[in-house]
Amino acid sequence: MNKAKRTEIFSRLQAANPHPKTELEYRTPFELLIAVLLSAQATDVSVNKATRKLYPVANTPETLLALGEERLKQYIKTIGLFNSKAKNVIKLCDILINKHQSQVPETREALEALPGVGRKTANVVLNTAFGQPTIAVDTHIFRVSNRTRIAPGKDVNEVEQRLMRLVPREFQLDAHHWLILHGRYTCVARKPRCGSCLIEDLCEYKQKTSD
Repeated sequence: MNKAKRTEIFSRLQAANPHPKTELEYRTPFELLIAVLLSAQATDVSVNKATRKLYPVANTPETLLALGEERLKQYIKTIGLFNSKAKNVIKLCDILINKHQSQVPETREALEALPGVGRKTANVVLNTAFGQPTIAVDTHIFRVSNRTRIAPGKDVNEVEQRLMRLVPREFQLDAHHWLILHGRYTCVARKPRCGSCLIEDLCEYKQKTSD
């Protein structure tokens, strides 16, 4: 795929959704960090259901630490891997309080040093909370990048590196959200909705489907 095609793809995605946002509900960088950590191998819908009950009770490092691991589990038990996630959240809160003055750090190195925070989670927080042009490659973005040939790669790290190199600079800040939403609602896993896709004529996927 050439640069002109990529530019046109992102121009169309931008025109259709000028200000894309995460579907996770949050009001502060800390709420976002916890929501993203909880969303690993879980849906945003299930995380939002849990945090709507959790955040009115505890939504800062201090209040979550005071809540404790066992009580936290009661709020997030409907989310996959809730036992390990509860443990990581409590440890994370302790580190934020003692090492970061209760603030979410704005560097990848500091974020990835927190329990339960990998590269993908760090990328989401850096992009969504702090406006840094990062791209967190999840299953949707990996699929869309390979299927359309925007930035094919054999693993998430290769796709991320290629996206950062190939996505035109003016689109890098929002590319993460456009691609994830496109994969979630149009370029779906089993049968992509090619007939209603606004970039169908630019996509290089050979087995296109009709709606």
